[in-house]
Amino acid sequence: MNIYVGNLSYSLTEDELRNLFAEYGEVANVNLIIDKLTGQSKGFAFVEMPKQAEAEEAIKALNELAVKGRNLKVNQARPRGERPPQRRFRH
Repeated sequence: MNIYVGNLSYSLTEDELRNLFAEYGEVANVNLIIDKLTGQSKGFAFVEMPKQAEAEEAIKALNELAVKGRNLKVNQARPRGERPPQRRFRH
């Protein structure tokens, strides 16, 4: 299952995030989203856990958990096509 993790502290590393989720089962992949211009975290990530039951347990346990002063937002990631369209502002 692909899991969205939001409201991350900008100082949180991929390894720290992997360790947090590994307490609930196998973690196949962690993708911390980085701003291309600044090289800084954008404050969200995607974690892939192959076993559905472990992923659901991690979501339940970690959603709203305070990590480095911020309450995590953790839920099942939606496929790209299911997201609402973003507004584009023109100058």
